[in-house]
Amino acid sequence: MAQSSVVPAAKQRDYDSEFHYEHWTPRFNPWVITFTVTLATFMESLDSSIANVALPHIAGTVGASYNEATWVLTSYLVSNAIVLPISGWIANRIGRKRFYMSCVALFTAFSFLCGLANSLPMLIAFRVFQGAAGGGLQPSERAILADTFPPEKRSLAFSLYGMAVVVAPAIGPTIGGWITDNYTWRWIFFLNIPVGIVSLLLTSRIVEDPPYLKRVRERVGSIDGIGLGLLALSIGALQIMLDKGQEDDWFSSRFIVTCACIFGFGLIAFLYREHTARHPIIDLSLYRRRNFAMSQLVMVTIGVALYSTTVMIPQFLQEVMGYTATNAGLALSAGGLVLLFLLPLVGYIGQKVDPRLMITFGFCLLTLGIWRIGDLDLTISFWNAASWRVVMVLGMPFLFVPISIMSYVGIPQEKNNEVSGLTALARNIGGSLGISFISTMLVRRAQTHQQFLVANIYDGSPKYLSMKRGIAATLQHRGYSAADATAHAAAQIYNIMLQQARLLAYIDTVHVLVVLTTCLIPIGYLMKKPRFRTKPVEPID
Repeated sequence: MAQSSVVPAAKQRDYDSEFHYEHWTPRFNPWVITFTVTLATFMESLDSSIANVALPHIAGTVGASYNEATWVLTSYLVSNAIVLPISGWIANRIGRKRFYMSCVALFTAFSFLCGLANSLPMLIAFRVFQGAAGGGLQPSERAILADTFPPEKRSLAFSLYGMAVVVAPAIGPTIGGWITDNYTWRWIFFLNIPVGIVSLLLTSRIVEDPPYLKRVRERVGSIDGIGLGLLALSIGALQIMLDKGQEDDWFSSRFIVTCACIFGFGLIAFLYREHTARHPIIDLSLYRRRNFAMSQLVMVTIGVALYSTTVMIPQFLQEVMGYTATNAGLALSAGGLVLLFLLPLVGYIGQKVDPRLMITFGFCLLTLGIWRIGDLDLTISFWNAASWRVVMVLGMPFLFVPISIMSYVGIPQEKNNEVSGLTALARNIGGSLGISFISTMLVRRAQTHQQFLVANIYDGSPKYLSMKRGIAATLQHRGYSAADATAHAAAQIYNIMLQQARLLAYIDTVHVLVVLTTCLIPIGYLMKKPRFRTKPVEPID
């Protein structure tokens, strides 16, 4: 053999372990497979946010308070997060197609039962099972796409996957608000039934497991029950702590302190168990690979930015500007429409451009978009508010698509299922962190600004007295007595102060997010540039 074709044995082994994949061609067109698996994932992603605006209606129907009704969201997130990291092990154990179809069937069935629930405990119980079933959908789809397309062609496929997991949470509040305003909250869950049935029929005919998964299935060991229990305990405690922390005043609450201790001790025990177990549920050695570890950090950041702004923008429009739930959701939907057009374009570009450059560019756009949200005032128009989301989401495809690719670089093919589950978990934890951060910052910063502003509202302040007299004079012209006009004037000034304090709290929160995303602009170049094999290495003579 010519010298140019000879590769040293040690180097070839390293090259093969990092970049070789077993070539396999599915029987059906890869894009048909992509549409099939994206259908159910879009349904599950939509369900994670569609119920948010319906909580007051749900609470009224089942005879519960609003705070009690929030467990409808918390229960889903907790069970969903627990299943995500173990979805790879389950898929390897019973077969990925069988696992995926089981998740779709269970998600559809429990969606129907959620719609029929007539009490809060019943609804929460059904949401737990619905969330557990949904936890297996996104990782399975990512793994299916990773096996269906060769590495150099995955960017376009992952862009379509991104349309499901990024666009769905953005339009969920709009769809949920419209359904709730015009029909009943139960249709939020009934909507999943026809989608789930179509997904099952298509999956049974089109999707198949690649040959290597059959060999992986034969090597999968028995389940590590202790590890599974520790994982469920620690993730469940973390999700509950993040969701209920601000509501219970964080560590001044014994319940939150207990959750934090359970999470801390549970995580340490889990890591030790997985390091010593013969058949661990999660292969912790994956985090030793630079690209995978960095991609998980970026995915957490994407979750923080996406979910925090998804909550913050409509909350500002409703709480401060007085928008209805439907109109506030529509302001977010403009960004979703932009993503529908931009994601396929970025997927095409991703086949030709260094993913690290795309990640850097994406964080620049994301930082610019979040910074623009800080230009808040009480006179903004609907279209100005909609433009916040539009500019912010311009950077999302340049992050989501390359990170989806980079997370698989240097990973053995048989670990695709685990990589998919852990990546989805990183995004979901980022979302929980983002929502918890937003809730805490807005309340705490509003309290700080109230203390500062109220110090200027006293009878000896010339500006306060002038404003009070002006409002009172206007009210007297409308027929109020002098005493009533003075009292109403003082109340109006106090309400204006509260409104200004909330406005300043939103601005402070935006500034913190800007600092976070700015610090991550260069992270792409801490990763290794992916190299994809164009032809097999010739064997050594």
